This record gives sequence, C-alpha cells and structure tokens, in this order.
Amino acid sequence: MIQRDRVFIVEDDPTIVSLLTNHLSSYYQVAHVNNFRDVCREAEEFQPDLILMDITLPYFNGFYWTTEIRKTMTVPIIFISSSDDEMDTIMALNMGGDDFISKPFSLPVLDAKLLAFLRRANQFTSDNFHLGEFILSREGVFSNTDSQQQVTLSPTENKILAILLSHQNQMVSKKELLEKLWDDESFIDQNTLSVNMTRLRKKIIPLGFDRIHTVRGAGYLLK
Repeated sequence: MIQRDRVFIVEDDPTIVSLLTNHLSSYYQVAHVNNFRDVCREAEEFQPDLILMDITLPYFNGFYWTTEIRKTMTVPIIFISSSDDEMDTIMALNMGGDDFISKPFSLPVLDAKLLAFLRRANQFTSDNFHLGEFILSREGVFSNTDSQQQVTLSPTENKILAILLSHQNQMVSKKELLEKLWDDESFIDQNTLSVNMTRLRKKIIPLGFDRIHTVRGAGYLLK
C-alpha cells in the first residue's frame, strides 16, 4: 500500500474541520487537534507532512503554536484564517508559517497549494550544500562549522536558500523563485516571497552569513 501524506488540522470550528476532513481524506491521511492546550504533542504524535493552522484558537493562538512547533518540526504550515488584515498575513509568515489562505477559501486553490508544498517537500533532498564554512543539510539545518552555530530553517526558507546556493554568483529572478517554490505563481504573491526572504536573512545573519543581495526590481543574488 502506498503511504499517503499526512495533514494535521489545527482549527476549532467544527464545521470547517468537518469540511476539510471530508474533502482531504480522499487524498491524505487527516487528523485534527483535540486538546487545544496540547497542540504540539498531538502534532508530534501524528507526524504530519503538512499542518493547516487557524489563527484564533482557544487558550493560545495559531502564532504561538506555530512558534512552538517550529522548535522541533520543519513541516510546512499553511495558515487558514478569516482575517483579511495584511498584518496578520505578515505575522503568520514571520512566526514560521509558509503560506496564508483567507476564509472563505476555495477548495481547488487549497488543493493546489497542498499539492505544491508536498511535491516540493522532498525536492531538495540531494547532497548537502556547502559554501566555505557554511553547510545547508537536506533536513534544513544551516550551520557555521567554524563557530559551531546552527539554525533550523522552515521548509520554505530551506528551499529558498537551497535554490540560491545552487546558483551562486547568479541572479535568480523573483519569477524563477516563485516557479521553483510553488509551481504556479498565481497561487502566491511576491509579498509572501519577500516576507520569507526577510525572515530567512534575519535567521542566518547571526551565523555570520550575509551574502544574499537584493537586485532591485529583479531578484536575488548570492555571492
């Protein structure tokens, strides 16, 4: 039997949980959180390949749980929220989310996003990337071998850095990044890419890595 990808739903609206479970169960193994005080433990026990995360939850919000999950897991996290506040989108991405979908959402768009993330999840699993004293592992751990410091990147951060490391001293356009990351850029905007890039830079600068340069209006260059 082919092992199906696992999707974990962190949502407190039973109607939406039922809708998502019934729809996604045709393609994936699906589970949803039961104890909203213990989201991390339930996620770790289920070992999902992707998490759908609401913002407004009992006890602690989705931003909090994403930060906690990111301490031990690099699984893609897609926020689903009724908020249309741009700051909530930026906050979701800065907290470790990989994408944001507003309610009410289109099931075909959701399907396309899940498929793109899951298909790309194992794309960058070849050899580690090396640049001087810096190493990016296939699991998304970026380390400085001189200082023995390391950080764990989210799946999207890992993919962005892997693409740039595989194109050293070559400008990678925003369009090319969007196509490589999400297959079809119509499902994501350039603002999401910019937020992920900013988050990546902030995360790796403490390791002494400041080699990602913006080519204004065109793309990014790693040198």
